[in-house]
Amino acid sequence: QMQLVESGGGLVQPGGSLRLSCKASGRIINNRAMGWFRQAPGKEREIVAAVSWSDYSTYYPDSVKGRFTISRDNAKNTVYLQMNSLEPEDTAVYYCAAGKLLLALSTTVREYEYWGQGTQVTVSS
Repeated sequence: QMQLVESGGGLVQPGGSLRLSCKASGRIINNRAMGWFRQAPGKEREIVAAVSWSDYSTYYPDSVKGRFTISRDNAKNTVYLQMNSLEPEDTAVYYCAAGKLLLALSTTVREYEYWGQGTQVTVSS
């Protein structure tokens, strides 16, 4: 089993920045795609960033492209999400997820095997 623990969420003003961290334990992340998802009240869970395990290629939906950056540090078994120019529409619970073993860049919920408990991000003045 793999456990994922997110940190770094909080309240930020529009235009501000936050950096989320996701620490994995129990298993290594080296051979898994890693992703960040978010879920706002009444909405489906959606991907905001993903990074492959093989060549570190990344994926971002248009809604966050140019504002969010995902990175991974396999030595620390940790994934990060740098969020800049935050907007009220970014308010949600953010979840870290580990993809199924050896699966390439994964962008859908069903391609992820392990999930963290989530961290709240609120963008408001």
